[in-house]
Amino acid sequence: MKRSRLIAAVLVAGLSFGASAVMAKDWTHVRVGIEGAFPPWNALDSKGELTGFDVDLIKELCTRAKVECELMTGEWTSLIPSLNAGKFDLIMTLGINEKRKQVVDFTVPYASGVATFLIAKDGQVPELPMTGERLNLNDKEKADPVMKTIGEALDGKTIGVVQATSQEQLIRAYFGDTVTVRTYKTSGERDLDLKAGRIDAGFDSGVYGTSILAKPGNEDLVMTGPLIKGAMLATEVAMGMRKGETELKEKFDAAIKSAAADGVIRSLSEKWSKLDLTPSL
Repeated sequence: MKRSRLIAAVLVAGLSFGASAVMAKDWTHVRVGIEGAFPPWNALDSKGELTGFDVDLIKELCTRAKVECELMTGEWTSLIPSLNAGKFDLIMTLGINEKRKQVVDFTVPYASGVATFLIAKDGQVPELPMTGERLNLNDKEKADPVMKTIGEALDGKTIGVVQATSQEQLIRAYFGDTVTVRTYKTSGERDLDLKAGRIDAGFDSGVYGTSILAKPGNEDLVMTGPLIKGAMLATEVAMGMRKGETELKEKFDAAIKSAAADGVIRSLSEKWSKLDLTPSL
């Protein structure tokens, strides 16, 4: 009996070791999903090559993590499903919020941003309060009166957002009963409708807004209202990964922290957005 138990214990131990060996991953090659349609974070240039803050930064982070990275493009709404289906190992430009935490794990943030409104200068939406000032929605005593005033200015208007973003969540949560929400696959598609007068305002990343207003052809657009963070907004930007990939998370957490400490995130973010997006780690 004792001998049988010993054999059984050895077999169980062997099976456990074998399963661990099969499940262990050698993170020398990492596939990184990236949209390629969200400047200045990421975009495709005239040659069809990826460019932007995310692209410069991921190359730096992969070097620090001592892994070879393969960048692969995909539509924004497909990135998380593709990650969990095994097409990618990491995805870029993923804002952290509670809803996403249910389906993916995150690295520590590699950038800290804000969100704000875009309007046409001669459009139907007036300048909103606190333009250019920071507003944390978690400070409800200060934020709620401001958002109420913004809601009154937007009453009956059509607001354009990129689908499946935290910006869409915020507009629906705060103003969904009084505005029409129109969703788009990309920010660029939304901006075409804004310039054509088919929508009254857009709501998007402040970094995106700063970048797009600096480009020719957008002289009739302007950012308005506060630079918002907090609540459901995913303004702390990280890389997403499948649940339980702890070794991969450790590698890139360490890479992000060292890049932040060395000033690399600051220099790259200022290069692409004129803003210091260094997160507080």
